[in-house]
Amino acid sequence: MTAGAAAVGGSALPGWEGVRDAFAQGQANDPGAAQLAVHHHGRLVVDLWSAGPAATEGRPFGPDAVGVLMSASKGMAAVCAHLLSERGALDLDAPVARYWPEFAAAGKAGTTVADLLAHRAGLPAFADGAAGVGVSDLLDWDARTRALAAMPPLWEPGSAYLYHALTYGHLVGEVVRRVTGTSIGRFFSREVAGRLGLDLWMGLPQREEHRFAPQFAVREPPTAERVAAAVAGLGLAEDDRLAIALRASAAELGAAIEAFGTRRGRAGEFPAAGGIGNARSLSRLYAALIGPVDGVRLLSGPTMDRARAPHTDHLPQPAPLDRLDGPDRSRFGLGFELPRPGEPLLGEGSFGHAGAGGRLGMAHPESGLAVGYVCTAMSWEPSSGPDPRWVRWTAAVREAAGLPARG
Repeated sequence: MTAGAAAVGGSALPGWEGVRDAFAQGQANDPGAAQLAVHHHGRLVVDLWSAGPAATEGRPFGPDAVGVLMSASKGMAAVCAHLLSERGALDLDAPVARYWPEFAAAGKAGTTVADLLAHRAGLPAFADGAAGVGVSDLLDWDARTRALAAMPPLWEPGSAYLYHALTYGHLVGEVVRRVTGTSIGRFFSREVAGRLGLDLWMGLPQREEHRFAPQFAVREPPTAERVAAAVAGLGLAEDDRLAIALRASAAELGAAIEAFGTRRGRAGEFPAAGGIGNARSLSRLYAALIGPVDGVRLLSGPTMDRARAPHTDHLPQPAPLDRLDGPDRSRFGLGFELPRPGEPLLGEGSFGHAGAGGRLGMAHPESGLAVGYVCTAMSWEPSSGPDPRWVRWTAAVREAAGLPARG
């Protein structure tokens, strides 16, 4: 083992050994556990894992362990919507109200399904109160979707965008439920995970609980006071609806993380952040989006080209957040994140989704690369640039696939 590197299990095929070394170096200072998997043209070429001193609360950790994916879950939800679109059951340019009539209330009659996927709907929090909603309320699907349907948007839908950290999953998930008659978690299990043999769930079955590796925070999460101070620094009045939504969203994220530490939270379907799985399955999912994997391809090339095309680059953030826009502002396709300096993914043309703390799923169609990274130590903060654990192995993956080094 190289000095300054973590102990790593698993395998890397010939030509991909550099990824193993880079992963070991990236995990050297990580107290938690992590997995890295890479597919190349549908073939699993890298399947690695590492467990630090505070990895799993005494549970054994290996390639079959599963963990919370946080917002990497959003890519799973997006796949469901695109699958229905490709089958002709869902028109992404149609008003949401075509499928979910109650959603037309409060000025949302023109909101499209694409607006939901691209974070343009103006509904970034579940509650209009700064405290947000608590753990039990978050897990009440019907109550949350009723509230979203009744809520007026913060801006004219489609005219601006802001990350819908938790509401994204209920918005997209309720459309899937209205179209299919079943929950998005069940639809995903039947139409996606079942076809590919994936260990990915929105709602962890009881029979899989023994495989669950809990997450933990490396640093103190933002307190309500810190969030309120940051919002006040934007010059917004305390009772401004955007200020209220920003505070509520932060509170709701804390409640969601608390919920995922419970059996009830893991069993509940929470498609924006509560997906559970491992790196091997996350990588296999993305591989099947860009090409066949054991004879199964989930979505066509034209569907994926539409999904990864920029759908927010031309839009502002809602004022006054638009004043903060810089080179690292978030970029979205339809349900997927696109490369930016703080989250470069696999370079131009790639797409995927990161999750709070450092999870990452992504693909690059032109090179045939698909990657899954799952970790238990929540140490990445998007505002600080790329997760240091990603940097070395991302470069090694690009090199092994013959892509030029990024400048």
